[in-house]
Amino acid sequence: MSRPPIDRRAAELLKLLVERYIRDGQPVGSRTLSRVGGMDVSAATIRNIMADLGEMGFVSSPHTSAGRVPTPRGYRYFVDSLLVPEAVDRAEQRRIASELLERQVDEADLLQAASEVLAGLSSMAGVVTVPRRNRAVLRRIEFLPLNGQRVLAVLVVNSHEVQNRVLSVDRDYGAEELVRLANAINEEFVGQDLVSLRSRIADEVVRARDNMNQTLTAAATLFGQAVGGDEAGSDFILHGGANLMGFEELADISRLKSLFDAFDRKRELLELFDQCLGAPGVQLFIGEESGYDILDECTVITAPYEVGGERAGVLSVIGPTRMAYSRLIPLVQATAGALGQALTRGN
Repeated sequence: MSRPPIDRRAAELLKLLVERYIRDGQPVGSRTLSRVGGMDVSAATIRNIMADLGEMGFVSSPHTSAGRVPTPRGYRYFVDSLLVPEAVDRAEQRRIASELLERQVDEADLLQAASEVLAGLSSMAGVVTVPRRNRAVLRRIEFLPLNGQRVLAVLVVNSHEVQNRVLSVDRDYGAEELVRLANAINEEFVGQDLVSLRSRIADEVVRARDNMNQTLTAAATLFGQAVGGDEAGSDFILHGGANLMGFEELADISRLKSLFDAFDRKRELLELFDQCLGAPGVQLFIGEESGYDILDECTVITAPYEVGGERAGVLSVIGPTRMAYSRLIPLVQATAGALGQALTRGN
């Protein structure tokens, strides 16, 4: 994300404002910043800097006479440029170790324990996706015409596994056209796993349209239908959903209901976690960054965990945008590392 230049003094004030707001949950006024910041800057100068930060979209004022609060863009700048991560404290380290590394339990119990640990230590919702082992790798696809504007997609994955999927399409396709579309897919995507392809396919359709490649556009659209369903075993475990009811920012009953409905449906969150599984390290989605309206008032922090040296799943904390990023990011990382060690040891 491109960011406008921000000088050292403005950065210090933004950092102080974010940290104060995270701690207290109340809009922060210029007088408060001048009193606690330890900076030789007048309240009037601070007001001018806050006005500039407001024009940049980093802070906003909920009421005319109130102080200011960080916006999602302000949180993003704070996380990317100003954050100083805290070390996971010893009590938290002991709990993670006792729940995940010092118990002889099976995989299902470890996943449950990791979700509970995240929820308990963060006081938010803790999520762990079920490990994806032997992810399906595309070897070949064929499209065959059926009656009634339907197409049979035949996917050959891994060494020899065959998956058949019937697609409903908006027009009739001829056999020769379907061969051309299948060849385009095979040239472009063979050798890649279906989870990664499912998260990329929308971008591929846009790219093909931008390049005015009608064959690849049609092929990618059909392929998106063929791989769009949930992969077998795709699931996650969630604890601490009730924790979210204690945050004023999420207290709207209709919003909470929609959020819990999304937890039950799982599809949207699984799509988001699929993206994170293919990305390196910790991923944060602040407010609208997730692309899902239901998470517009939330932050999602994710970290992948590995089993036997390969990425197998994702751990996540979900809560309001006003969260202790400096503490929670290392906490999610540490829990992901411990879970990966425990699962690797059990294999």
